[in-house]
Amino acid sequence: MSLELPLLLEQSKVVSPPYIGDFRVDASVLDKFPSGTKVISAHHFGQSAWTVTARLVLSLPDGTKTRYFIKSAPGSHGRTMMEGEFNAMSELYKWAPDFVPKPHVWGKYDAKEPEAYFFLAEYIEMHEGMPDPDNLCSRLARLHRESVSPTGKFGFQVSTCQGRVPQLVQWESNWTTFFIKLLQNVISQDFDVNGYWEDMDTVGKRFVEQVVPRLLDALVEGGRVLKPGLIHGDLWEGNCGTSLDNGNIYVFDAACFYAHHEMDVADWRCNYNKISDPIYTDTYNLYNKHRHVQSVQQTKRAQKGVGGSESPLQHLLQRDLFRQSHHIRNRR
Repeated sequence: MSLELPLLLEQSKVVSPPYIGDFRVDASVLDKFPSGTKVISAHHFGQSAWTVTARLVLSLPDGTKTRYFIKSAPGSHGRTMMEGEFNAMSELYKWAPDFVPKPHVWGKYDAKEPEAYFFLAEYIEMHEGMPDPDNLCSRLARLHRESVSPTGKFGFQVSTCQGRVPQLVQWESNWTTFFIKLLQNVISQDFDVNGYWEDMDTVGKRFVEQVVPRLLDALVEGGRVLKPGLIHGDLWEGNCGTSLDNGNIYVFDAACFYAHHEMDVADWRCNYNKISDPIYTDTYNLYNKHRHVQSVQQTKRAQKGVGGSESPLQHLLQRDLFRQSHHIRNRR
């Protein structure tokens, strides 16, 4: 793809077209619309490391003007990306039509060199800052709660990509089995791209064989059942925005599959994601200090660190109490 993408980008440029803009609209794109559809404008739009993106304004035969976002990628891998994203966005739209731009179509360009594919969706003008957390999380929770896997299993009907990395999402009835295969596929692709790393291989196998089963099998102990819910699959602040027209939050660049719903927010713990808050880190640290809770009941030494300093548990509790009281005061 590294050699094909610059060629695709160069071919997407056009000088003095019969419409406003600098993006070449291929006939294969217009073929996806009613006969007589005309291009009003087409501009390169946004930035991507592995796709070419643009914004289109079209005039339909009845005079209606519509705006679309188009994404293009070269090669067989580009097909996997565009087909996967179209299916992912379509599944999201099925369950939460007010949460995603409406997907339109995906297809193949007529040009043979380079072989390339495209995905079209509704264009929504958005503010790309951090979304309102209550609004985002309530919409996400509703998606997880109301979506139903068509097979009753974990997985998806086509391969989807997180960024440009294809995910192994074949249907599995067992969540532990599905997660292990998903993880093993990522490790395998890493070795293909970056070369074999013995330490990584050793740790990966140990993690898959010992850690994952102990953590995930516990979720179904005692007859508990995990409901596969549709997740976005690559949700971070760069893949969501707030509409300038209606204030709704929309998500895009989806890498969907049916999974345990908590996987959708797992990435938020990473430091490079801003779609988080220090209070979450404090909460995780509080869980790690659970042994202090038992000690506090037995001795004051557990309540104070060495030399009388505040214990980590006390620090977290007092910090949380301050935040709660501050929040209450601000709401009055």
